[in-house]
Amino acid sequence: MSAVLPLRHNWTLAEVNALFALPFNDLVFQAQTVHRQFFKPNEVQISTLLSIKTGACAEDCKYCPQSGHYNTGLERERLLEVEKVLTQAKAAKDKGASRFCMGAAWSNPKQRDMPFLMEMVKGVKEMGLETCMTLGKLDAGQAQELKQAGLDYYNHNLDTSPEFYGEIITTRTYQDRLDTLQHVRDAGMKVCCGGIVGMGESANDRSALLMQLANLPEHPQSVPINMLVKVQGTPMENVDDLDGFEFIRTIAVARIMMPQSHVRLSAGRSRMNEQMQALCFLSGANSIFYGDKLLTTENPEADADMLLFAKLGINPEQRHDVSDEAHEAALADAIKEQNTPSLFHSAV
Repeated sequence: MSAVLPLRHNWTLAEVNALFALPFNDLVFQAQTVHRQFFKPNEVQISTLLSIKTGACAEDCKYCPQSGHYNTGLERERLLEVEKVLTQAKAAKDKGASRFCMGAAWSNPKQRDMPFLMEMVKGVKEMGLETCMTLGKLDAGQAQELKQAGLDYYNHNLDTSPEFYGEIITTRTYQDRLDTLQHVRDAGMKVCCGGIVGMGESANDRSALLMQLANLPEHPQSVPINMLVKVQGTPMENVDDLDGFEFIRTIAVARIMMPQSHVRLSAGRSRMNEQMQALCFLSGANSIFYGDKLLTTENPEADADMLLFAKLGINPEQRHDVSDEAHEAALADAIKEQNTPSLFHSAV
């Protein structure tokens, strides 16, 4: 009989590769079994992402159309006015989003921008939405300021494995990213951290990325798994496509390794048919970005997402305004219930 798996932070590369090597049906079944231990199987958390400052980023990430190093035809924009951001947040809530994410194409926020960012966070929180930002590197003081404003989540992806990272980015180190994540955790915010697959990395690199994420001091509360969106003008515009089954395997392995995290089916969904998305949900994905754009790249339209949800019998996850302590107590009760042997079937 299966039992609730303990959270692990000591995965080895050999163990992760062994998960990827499982027969596809066995891997998906195991991922779905783990998923049901911690989440309602037919609920998906919905977030909306808005670019609050677009283009002219000083970083040289080879996948990114917002990098100032490449000519992608992207129009550069300054930081949006607070009221415009709040108008977009209200529209997102009206369409069913429970979390509003704000992204700025910066290496790091300047101190002169912090008062405006904090006003955005406070305004979105007052609407009853969870708040998330991705602004590049943070120092400890900036993380504290954002937490005090009420920021719930901070997104800062590792992108890929430490070994492949230098092939993708040279202007920011892997340790820079890890340091920002530590500042976010120290401030008491939740972490949204994942990566991008399909950038020409090896299978071993995909395993190493998930190992890095799962072996962090705390599992990220949200783990976005992005499929590379190839943009003309970036160095990755002609990279070979990643096989769809390999992407689904990545979702499934992430679910098994980080069982309490929301695994987000993120960038690249516009190139996935309904059947592939359904397999991702079956494999443990339970979060999406909702709306017609992810920062600057296209995303399935909201109406199409709702039609797919209807076909699959999926409902948007409802936000419950309870304390972390109450949430943890409820989760502990659920785990205790699920430890009853009759509730389990073998995962392999």
